[in-house]
Amino acid sequence: MVKLYDGGVYLVNGTEIVPEAAAPETYQKDTAKQGTIAYSILKAHNTAEDMQNLRLKFDALASHDITFVGIIQTARASGMEKFPIPYVLTNCHNSLCAVGGTINEDDHVFGLSAARKYGGIYVPPHMAVIHQYMREAMAGCGKMILGSDSHTRYGALGTMAIGEGGGELVKQLLENTYDVAYPGVVAVYLTGKPRPGVGPQDIALAIIGAVFKNGYVKNKVMEFVGPGIKSMTTDYRNGVDVMTTETTCLTSVWCTDDDTKAYLAKHGRADDYRELKPADVTYYDGLVYVDLSTVKPMIALPFHPSNAFEIDELNANLGDILREVEKEAARLTEGKDIEFSLTDKITPKGLQVQQGIIAGCAGGTYTNVMAAAHILKGAQCGQGEFTLDVYPSSQPVFMDLLAKGAISDLMATGAIVKTAFCGPCFGAGDTPANNALSIRHATRNFPNREGSKPGAGQLSAVALMDARSIAATAANGGILTSAEKYADNYEVPEYNYDDSSYRARIYNGFGKAEPEDKLIYGPNIKDWPEQEALAQNILLRVCSKIMDKVTTTDELIPSGETSSYRSNPLGLAEFTLSRRDPGYVQRAKDVRALEKARLAGEAQSDEALKSALGKVKNILPDVDEKTIEIGSVIYCVKPGDGSAREQAASCQRVLGGLANICSEYATKRYRSNVMNWGMLPFQMKNEPAFEIGDYILVPNVLDAMDGDMQSIKAYVLGDEVKEIELYIAPMTEDEKKIVKAGCLINFNRKN
Repeated sequence: MVKLYDGGVYLVNGTEIVPEAAAPETYQKDTAKQGTIAYSILKAHNTAEDMQNLRLKFDALASHDITFVGIIQTARASGMEKFPIPYVLTNCHNSLCAVGGTINEDDHVFGLSAARKYGGIYVPPHMAVIHQYMREAMAGCGKMILGSDSHTRYGALGTMAIGEGGGELVKQLLENTYDVAYPGVVAVYLTGKPRPGVGPQDIALAIIGAVFKNGYVKNKVMEFVGPGIKSMTTDYRNGVDVMTTETTCLTSVWCTDDDTKAYLAKHGRADDYRELKPADVTYYDGLVYVDLSTVKPMIALPFHPSNAFEIDELNANLGDILREVEKEAARLTEGKDIEFSLTDKITPKGLQVQQGIIAGCAGGTYTNVMAAAHILKGAQCGQGEFTLDVYPSSQPVFMDLLAKGAISDLMATGAIVKTAFCGPCFGAGDTPANNALSIRHATRNFPNREGSKPGAGQLSAVALMDARSIAATAANGGILTSAEKYADNYEVPEYNYDDSSYRARIYNGFGKAEPEDKLIYGPNIKDWPEQEALAQNILLRVCSKIMDKVTTTDELIPSGETSSYRSNPLGLAEFTLSRRDPGYVQRAKDVRALEKARLAGEAQSDEALKSALGKVKNILPDVDEKTIEIGSVIYCVKPGDGSAREQAASCQRVLGGLANICSEYATKRYRSNVMNWGMLPFQMKNEPAFEIGDYILVPNVLDAMDGDMQSIKAYVLGDEVKEIELYIAPMTEDEKKIVKAGCLINFNRKN
């Protein structure tokens, strides 16, 4: 049972839940708000004079090889001379070095040279996925860590970790701050004990299914409390915690206990432990009540982790539920000639699955792989279409799985065991066949996230499940099966951590920068193109209009096949919106060409632009049209769910983007990316009264940014001129200066 409380609650002595409406007058709300674990950690990291508008400095940073090149290039261009805090550079995304020849390995060479020059920590390919390494080597009670990956979550270790776009890491590298209004804090009260066969992914999917669609924890802190925590080991808790990203919360933190202490001590960091728990009377802005004993094995069907069902419920209603998913697929692929079906996989035995994956920061942990190996021991995956691949999350985990015999047990079933790699989570590894169904203990199942290419007629489906039920399905010949069918009283043996592989290969240069060393550039590593400052009057041409309920970062800039170009801003930009609106790139390029002509003082030849400028004269009769900045804009209802990757915004910018317009931003991190790349984060309350190709004049935008930004007049310059109203949610003074400067790099150069 997962229950959401209406309104705020008090938690008394860690166990008694008192709704705010029923609280005695002696409870002081303002004081009780300061009783959360989150408050104490945020206060310790806040450099501002008050706790309302936080200016945070973090204890460590983390990036992988899809993001660290751009971050270092940006920081270097902004004047960085060394890494002021520990900065971990892992190589777990472009690990295969298969797409684009040697381009990916060039990024790894660059990363090592940067770690030497600036004093960083370099984790070579296949050693560990980013978040497992941070759990093992960096996270600790009361710390804060910032990562350029959306699943930066180490709350079960008492660390408040946040995933953001690269611009926010650059600010930390320049010893600036992460600025955010004090967030709401929602308690996740755990009681009971997970039943046999239920894993951390099942708990996570049950919570995500309850809170995502209603935005219950959006941009808030999820604080895990309650007696149920003690029923789970820390390794198990990590598997629940990493999935909090899919709720759209800002970050997470858990109460710590003796098991947390033992985990940190085992990893050689006993000094990083301290007990974290709420005060005797603590106020929360909401509460998610989870009775762990009622959670059953779950499955999140395409195309979102919140599309969650109990496996038993799905198996009892296969036709009805799967037809709804097929309808959603038809909507997403409207206009494309793509064959997609799930109901064709219903057999007399049940739902036939084609592929199983256990991988990454969510699935590849020691506890999950051991539990899967136990279920599969003595079974076979079969000689049919079903395949099973398992990726342990780090070399130390792999080594102990070998020592325990779990790897041999898995291999004997026909499963393929691979090294630490994040590829299955973002479409660069184990891409399933067209129209196949893949079940994965991974983090996301957004459309095309697994690597299928609808533009080329290929569409697959990913469903999220726990490793235990994936193993049960494999043992049952690929027929979708709940782990409860194989559940017994198995207890995972104690983990033995051996970091000898880390000591042998990881370069730890923090505090030992070598400024005379040179960065090593491959031919695909390019600098960011120059951007001009924002003008007082701007003319926006609509280059894409997407009316889907949510537009993910995977749709804004695809993962998978684009990975080789993440170090090449203009090369990567060619893929912008390629899976959702293939015509966008050329439209944006055409607008950029018009702006380049304006800057060069050349006469405009575009008839639509000349017509629009003629209409501008009626609105701004005294303005020289040569001073009006021209740029592209995209409209989405709710953009930015998913990855923290800054390229979702930077690709628009390098193509000449000046703004986004939306009803609301799905995540803070995407809105931050938009601003850090010098684009205006417009919103509007009404339906968009414009189409692709229309021009929108936004006059006096610099003046508007100096006001309250709640009513910004703009004009759609069609056959008739239509006035529309835009607004911008509150921005910090630095965010305003960044947008006015044209991008974060320009702002930093000025300062």
